[in-house]
Amino acid sequence: MLVAFSVAPSGGGDGSDSVHDAVAAAVRIVRESGLPNHTDSMFTTIEGEWDEVFAVIKRATDEVGRFGTRVSLVLKADIRPGHTGELTGKVERLEGAIREAALD
Repeated sequence: MLVAFSVAPSGGGDGSDSVHDAVAAAVRIVRESGLPNHTDSMFTTIEGEWDEVFAVIKRATDEVGRFGTRVSLVLKADIRPGHTGELTGKVERLEGAIREAALD
């Protein structure tokens, strides 16, 4: 499965609207998990089995909770049993389709 998630603290009370330290702590946990992952400007996507993926997301969310009194968590999952390598495979198929369309 692939899960794209965004996690951020709120209610920190320091007046700052920056959450980069909290997000960095969450991404560090994801990267240390050893599961395939990708981070962009909006989400971190992680690939693996249900229990292992959600265990990592829980640890990342708990870590972000140290930075504020509330945590916002957004999830989007692609659950496709029997498929692996989709973190890059989906993008490769998309790029191939774009190249193919350009040749038509």
